[in-house]
Amino acid sequence: MEREAVLAAFRDLTGRDAETAAYAPGRVNLIGEHTDYNEGFVLPAAIDRGVALAARRVSGDAFTLHAVDLRESCTFGRSSLERDGRYPWADYFKGVVWALANRGFSIPACEVAVTGDIPRGAGLSSSAAYEVAAVLLCQSLGGLDLPAQEIAKLAREAENGFVGVACGIMDQMAAVFGEKGRALLLDCRSLAREAVDIPSGIKIVVVNSGVRHSLAGSEYNTRRAQCDEGVRLLSVSLPQVGSLRDVAPEALVRLLPDLPPVVAKRCWHVVLENARVHEAVAAMRSGDLAQLRTLMAASHFSLRDDYEVSCPELDILVDLALAQPRCHGARLTGAGFGGSTVNLVEAEAVESFSRAVLAGYRERSGRSADVHVFEPSAGARSL
Repeated sequence: MEREAVLAAFRDLTGRDAETAAYAPGRVNLIGEHTDYNEGFVLPAAIDRGVALAARRVSGDAFTLHAVDLRESCTFGRSSLERDGRYPWADYFKGVVWALANRGFSIPACEVAVTGDIPRGAGLSSSAAYEVAAVLLCQSLGGLDLPAQEIAKLAREAENGFVGVACGIMDQMAAVFGEKGRALLLDCRSLAREAVDIPSGIKIVVVNSGVRHSLAGSEYNTRRAQCDEGVRLLSVSLPQVGSLRDVAPEALVRLLPDLPPVVAKRCWHVVLENARVHEAVAAMRSGDLAQLRTLMAASHFSLRDDYEVSCPELDILVDLALAQPRCHGARLTGAGFGGSTVNLVEAEAVESFSRAVLAGYRERSGRSADVHVFEPSAGARSL
């Protein structure tokens, strides 16, 4: 999204010029799902779609937000930072103001325009992009100098503590630290990260199922609670375990009979998914596309059967993708419960892949899907 577009939108809405603007990209996760809040490993890539905000300071103590794409506006006071079901899109900005206030930072009242080109409800983390861009915007308005990693942490605090979604930090870190042409191997405990090149000649193709999901209203938080229960039970026999990231597959096999069946399934997915992330990075670096395809498929089947966050529409899309000979990986991406699949497709085959998957999906589900081809993108920035 270009700087001029958000500045023009602000001028059209308010009749004034903005003082500052900021942008953050969405992300697609190649592998490593529901591992981030278990202090595990993930492999996201920032995408060339994002959220942009423009703002100017105003007198008084009231913030005014304009959702350009929704054609809605709302106003709230600093002393009345509460979630509002009439304007749920505003909660992400309110959450950032709230998180900064908890750190002792007071942001001047302002008028803000919000716009973006990430498909909403597609599992591409428009919320994290919005939060990260909001932190950058508030930093500029308030004259702050926040380290990049703190920007990601503040954005996550907004989502956890104010919006009420118990997400990990993958989405916010990808939005801040994305690199052009590369994915990001992230250790969600230490926040150490490595760039991983996308194999030559491969495009990231996302297929939006058209099934919308709402994380706050879904079973996302339930899955996190089930993982926490697994840690509590496993730590009786394995005192060193602080999160599922600390559990080796062989130890889990031995202790599975001691866990409630549903908790056992959740733990099994997370522990093996962490291993798949490292194996997928090795496959990408060695150019072993057959192994990468196998690992991504195994990730999806585990999300379907063990973590139970897939849905029939996503399963159909993965099945159709894996039937295409020049597709080298397919799985659901994001939290699940709807949203999108991510597919690694040879560049020359993207058009034929898209035609086949869209036609097959319409025939088997009765629904229409959208295809998006993304380039791995650089991270958030002030405009």
